[in-house]
Amino acid sequence: MRYLNKHLPRRLPYFLAGLGVLTLVVLAFRPSPILVDLGRVERGELQVTVDAEGKTRVQDRFVVAAPVDGRLDRIDWDEGDLVEQGMVVARIDPLPLDTRVKEAQSRLQELQAEIVGVETQRPKQAALIQAEARIRAAVAKRRETEAEVEKAEATLEQARRDRIRAQDLEARGAIARQQREADELLETSRARELRAVQRQLEGAIAEVAAATEALAILRAEQRDPDYLVDAYQAQIAAVEAELTNLADEASRTEIRAPVSGRVLRVLQESARFIKAGDLLIELGDPSDLELVIDVLSTDAVKVQPGASILIEHWGGEAALMAKVHYVEPAAFTEISALGVEEQRVNIIGDFVDSSFPLGDGYRVEAQIIVWQDNDVLKAPVSAIFRCGEAQCMFVAENGRVHQREVVIDRHSEFEVVVKQGLEAGEQVILHPTEQIEEGSRIEAR
Repeated sequence: MRYLNKHLPRRLPYFLAGLGVLTLVVLAFRPSPILVDLGRVERGELQVTVDAEGKTRVQDRFVVAAPVDGRLDRIDWDEGDLVEQGMVVARIDPLPLDTRVKEAQSRLQELQAEIVGVETQRPKQAALIQAEARIRAAVAKRRETEAEVEKAEATLEQARRDRIRAQDLEARGAIARQQREADELLETSRARELRAVQRQLEGAIAEVAAATEALAILRAEQRDPDYLVDAYQAQIAAVEAELTNLADEASRTEIRAPVSGRVLRVLQESARFIKAGDLLIELGDPSDLELVIDVLSTDAVKVQPGASILIEHWGGEAALMAKVHYVEPAAFTEISALGVEEQRVNIIGDFVDSSFPLGDGYRVEAQIIVWQDNDVLKAPVSAIFRCGEAQCMFVAENGRVHQREVVIDRHSEFEVVVKQGLEAGEQVILHPTEQIEEGSRIEAR
């Protein structure tokens, strides 16, 4: 004891120095804290949205088509011009129809004169020869028309094959939608041409029948003059019906606007010969817009009519609001930019306020709100990771990591509703890595 008391003051500095060195060694080899990003658990508002691109379009769009065949005069309307209902938007030259009317009137007068003189007329050999020649001419015309029908059928079949090929190419993204629509329009035009030729064939067949009937009438005229009168009356009725039809067509050579609005597109600007049904001009009210948003079919089932739509990045500073009007009942196939075939559905929305500088076909970015709550416990969605069959988060407490099992509900792109496992004000680790585990020392970046 006396020895220790004598030598302890001399050895104490060495003991303390050794203890300090040992402490430094322990601190040097202790693992350094892991740098992490932290997020906070808090109460607040959360919205779950379906984000997609959309475009505007005029709700009521009217496409004016040619009601009759003829030569179209140049259309002087320009896109954006104001049109009142009933105004003439296009004209078709009525001269060919007027000529046909005069020809029909001449035939009518001729038939009426024939009835007056039926009692004095008797069939002569020349009349019989003329009737037989008329039959031969009608038969020749019928055969010629039959050849035209066969040609029109072949043309229509080729147009149908082109249309099917265009639809297949469009589905694979090889051609634009306009090219497919042009092939479909060509097929429709070829179908109309076939029907027109078929009507000509029907007329030619009817002419053969009429010529045959006329010959029979001539041969029976001596025995029954009244029968000839009945035949003329039937022909007069046919000519009168033709006149009625021609008068109706002539009245439609001035094409009038079905509604008031503005010219959206002029489809046939220059003068040219057109067929009945050709599209001429497109009318509508550009201030009466609706919103068309195409979303994946898996997202469309979440959207209900009346849901709010937030519109951003449309060109203005303030966001626009709209409401879902309805969800289209049928989906369509679209090829994504990555070449993936997707089933998409159009969501139709109505703008809440129409006072905005948008027009037809404008692109917008829309967020359809499918769920929202103003007071929920929420955490960053990037803090979630799977732990077995459950979901967990790492909570930061006093520089240490503690793993918590959590129960989550709905989530947006960046935040998730926490039903159980966390409290407001706690901090969680974002994007946890494999280095982090229970009890790890951490430090915020």
